[in-house]
Amino acid sequence: MTTRVLYSTALAVVALSIPRPAFAQRSVTDILSFLLTNRSIITGDAALDDAAAAATRDTMSRFLLVELTTVPTVSSSTGFVYRMDRNLGGVVVRSSDSFGPVFVERSLTSGNLWPSFGVAYQETRFSQVDGRPLRDGTLVATAARLTGQPQPYDVETVAIRLRTRTLTLSTNIGVTDRVDVSALLPLISLSLSGERTDTLRGVSVLQATARVDASGVGDLVVRAKYNAIGRGATGMAIGLETRLPTGAEENLLGAGEVSLQPRLIGSLERGRVSVHGDVGYAFGGLSRELDYAGAVSVIGNSQITLVGEILGRRLESGGRIVDTVAPHPTLAGVETIRLSGVPEATYRALAVGSVKWNVAQTWLLSASVLRSLTSTGLTAKIIPSLVVEYSFGR
Repeated sequence: MTTRVLYSTALAVVALSIPRPAFAQRSVTDILSFLLTNRSIITGDAALDDAAAAATRDTMSRFLLVELTTVPTVSSSTGFVYRMDRNLGGVVVRSSDSFGPVFVERSLTSGNLWPSFGVAYQETRFSQVDGRPLRDGTLVATAARLTGQPQPYDVETVAIRLRTRTLTLSTNIGVTDRVDVSALLPLISLSLSGERTDTLRGVSVLQATARVDASGVGDLVVRAKYNAIGRGATGMAIGLETRLPTGAEENLLGAGEVSLQPRLIGSLERGRVSVHGDVGYAFGGLSRELDYAGAVSVIGNSQITLVGEILGRRLESGGRIVDTVAPHPTLAGVETIRLSGVPEATYRALAVGSVKWNVAQTWLLSASVLRSLTSTGLTAKIIPSLVVEYSFGR
């Protein structure tokens, strides 16, 4: 057995002696495939090796698509909302002194023919995948170990550095006093680089390096909201959201499929404090998805609203990254480890803290910090967000 192991590992050392760079400029999917599927550790079952590597690549691609195509977007509820007060002879007044949540919808609509526009910026540096470090080169792709030994004698690891910058343009208009229509278009810049390294009995050899940059429009979001029940700032609304496949799927900028999501929205306001919640279920897209969110906003003064939000999602086919351990098919006393992807329902949740500041007239500046509460999928430690909004109000 020892002779066979030494023979196999010697062949691997020869094969790995020269690192392989990625060739030319390729799509993000190509580079992920290059880093995750071109493995060199021979486990004795090429078919299973290829299948595991492809499943890992596909799951990682899905993780990235899920994060980019369903990135939290600013709500269609504008900071300044208006209504016509018949008791004051039809004078237009603000429906609420609160500027509302940043990401969670509220039941109020902007008011008849009151348009607004906004620009939101988010930067995300992904640091983990399913709770495993992504950037430091400790993510094990394939390994071989002697049965009963905790550590492998040959291990292949990958390091992936992934950053996205998203600028989202949004517009909203009140079609009537009770109906809003809005649209959001994300402009995404994505940078991915990585290395694959093999460490055989303490000696490390760089196998491959790769880098790719991609940018373009993401999937267009179109929303409609109907304020069904309302008394002041308290009420219920019905919403409908659709995502159109305008982003390049091969560069993981878009899902490549249309999705449709009906939503139920509720708000309760008492004095300086308001509570908001919405729930929706998405059909189509990458996965059927249950979204749920809640927010509490507190009026600090006439120019400041403080907001705390929780954003949750359940993806029916989000997928997970797992280690698959199996006996080596030809070498007695040797186990193989493969990083692979498996289909599975997953949950994700984010906590958000925000400040909304009325800078001047009907200009609003919102600064937010998003933090992941779960470890599934691709996660970042902190996601900063900045939103500038202007309402054509009085």
